[in-house]
Amino acid sequence: MSQHPFDVLIIGAGVSGIGMACHLRRACPGRSFAILERRQAIGGTWDLFRYPGIRSDSDMFTFGYNFRPWTGGKVLADGAAIKQYVTDTAREHGVTRHIRFQRAVQRAEWSSADKCWTLTVRDEASGNTETYTARFLIGCTGYYNYDRGYKPDFPGEADFRGQVVHPQHWPEDLDYSGKRVVVIGSGATAVTLVPTLAEKAAHVTMLQRSPTYLMPLPSIDKVTLALQKVLPEKVAYRLTRARNISIARLLYERSRRSPKAMRRLLLAIIRRQLGGQVDMRHFSPDYNPWDQRLCVVKDGDLFQVLKSGRASIVTDRIERFTETGIRLASGTELEADLIVSATGLDLQMLGGVAVSVDGEPVVMKDKIIYKNVLVEGVPNAGMIFGYTNISWTLKVDIAAEYLCRLMNLMDRRGHQVVVARDTENSRGEETILGSLDAGYIKRAADRLPRQGTHGPWKSNQNYLEDVKVLRFEPIEDGYLEFDGVRTRVGQGRAAGVLAPLRSALFGT
Repeated sequence: MSQHPFDVLIIGAGVSGIGMACHLRRACPGRSFAILERRQAIGGTWDLFRYPGIRSDSDMFTFGYNFRPWTGGKVLADGAAIKQYVTDTAREHGVTRHIRFQRAVQRAEWSSADKCWTLTVRDEASGNTETYTARFLIGCTGYYNYDRGYKPDFPGEADFRGQVVHPQHWPEDLDYSGKRVVVIGSGATAVTLVPTLAEKAAHVTMLQRSPTYLMPLPSIDKVTLALQKVLPEKVAYRLTRARNISIARLLYERSRRSPKAMRRLLLAIIRRQLGGQVDMRHFSPDYNPWDQRLCVVKDGDLFQVLKSGRASIVTDRIERFTETGIRLASGTELEADLIVSATGLDLQMLGGVAVSVDGEPVVMKDKIIYKNVLVEGVPNAGMIFGYTNISWTLKVDIAAEYLCRLMNLMDRRGHQVVVARDTENSRGEETILGSLDAGYIKRAADRLPRQGTHGPWKSNQNYLEDVKVLRFEPIEDGYLEFDGVRTRVGQGRAAGVLAPLRSALFGT
């Protein structure tokens, strides 16, 4: 057992962890840190998922970090390109050498007496147990279980003579050429898989229990390519980023305020894409836009393969698997050689790490989140948790900036411990994922922390508002205790009315 003392420990070397580390290098250059990563490579989600056609579901000009422009005209990048972008970012900012690969964090224990975190870590290469200590702990593990995805127990699955695959664990040597494939699901993974598999498969059927709202998006941004020819790279990036943030916010806000009008608009777009060749009932959800996530269709490729006949779509419920495929509730049988269960994620907080404070386990469902960054009652700990309605990385950047501001203020004031305290009984029943009504969120309700009913405990999924709160508002706001003392509201710096908006759209 060995000791590794650091100022900051980051769990996870994916998009969030690398982003946090880069901000530390930029804003807190004298602070020692390490990233503990269970896998053997940088990338997180983009290193784990290897299914055919994997790509971003957000445009890359807002998915890229605010300090390192995504170059080129590609709006939706494939998984390998995103992983390379994150890897290059880590290298360019001197972060790679701080990563400890194949380190699985098992326990994280806070001691008020020692004013530090002690992490019990398994070196998966050697099998040895290591101990790391740090003044500050930051979880950057995302929100799902890397070991397994969600897959229902389908009746009769053992009878099926073909192969069943979950996209989270796609076999590298899987050959689907000339095979009849059924993809179960209607979310982003299924929407990506179906047109890609149709390139080689004999036929692909997308089997969904209920439809999802879809939006076609060109993979090449011609406006951005034009801007890049006449403007400096960073200026073109900022302008494109500002435009895309504005459009994404407009779509989301309109969906919440005028759901019927947005439903008509979205269905009209799909109807035009299908050209009357596919039944619209497969694309008409029974819920309002953004009650669940809106799925992007790259270049309308899903609609094209459906119209060509290389793929088909079925809306029905599964009665059972059979030897040769799937029998549906309607009595129809779908013959298949390969069934892909694109049925979603198994949600998990902090990568399954057991967290305790002075010997008391931290039960996440009993906790609320302060500014969506700090966990109530847990000292010297941050959590980077991105957006669900726009690009994940937009929140990564401003949350990381906030944590750097907080740690720098503590250094200036000589504080050793900070903890967010809810003295107003603010706990609500909504999880930090907000009002999304997706199945994977409902299944994990007993594992997710809650948000409050008001104030800094309320998660609004609003980027412009979060920029104002995290980048400009005073750290000392009356909700934080420093060394056991609740401070009065600080003066902060005056941001004015336009500064947060300008900062959000065009960067720092």
